[in-house]
Amino acid sequence: MKTIQINGTARNDFGKKFAKAARREGQVPCVVYGGGEEVAFTVDAKELKQLIYTPNSYIVEINIDGKVETAVMREVQYHPVREQVLHVDFYRVQEGKPVAVTVPVRLTGNAEGVKVGGKLALSARKLVVKGLVSNIPDEIVVDVTPLKVGQTIFVGDLNVENLVFVTPATTAVCAVRVTRASRAAQ
Repeated sequence: MKTIQINGTARNDFGKKFAKAARREGQVPCVVYGGGEEVAFTVDAKELKQLIYTPNSYIVEINIDGKVETAVMREVQYHPVREQVLHVDFYRVQEGKPVAVTVPVRLTGNAEGVKVGGKLALSARKLVVKGLVSNIPDEIVVDVTPLKVGQTIFVGDLNVENLVFVTPATTAVCAVRVTRASRAAQ
């Protein structure tokens, strides 16, 4: 997985009043938890854009007043109207312990069903996988070449070494849909 660096400032004040004050200054309250003590800090909202507004998943190296924490982003809370980032939760990565991460899906190949007029539809843009950080890929590549019209690839059909899919096995990843053109071809 790719790594991204973010600078944070430790915070000692908690509660709604201090969180609102931090947001007014362009800071986002954050927390790192798991495998030890919980660390509360704030991050500049501009630094989070490169992490949040992307389809990629990253390992985040957070520099909190000189102490570096390695983590993955677990949850982001948004304001319901302004879509402003209110709070971010990070989960600490520990050597030798598996972690659950969302990984983007990329389709490759030209499906047989598309050649006869079907339409390829991607149903799941990201899948949740669990494994050691060193084994988690940047993306999950799915070959759609053997798909015929009306066929679907499910999460249960995928096999990636050293990873366990947390997303249910019955979740559709992609399918070749029937179209009028494909009906006429049959």
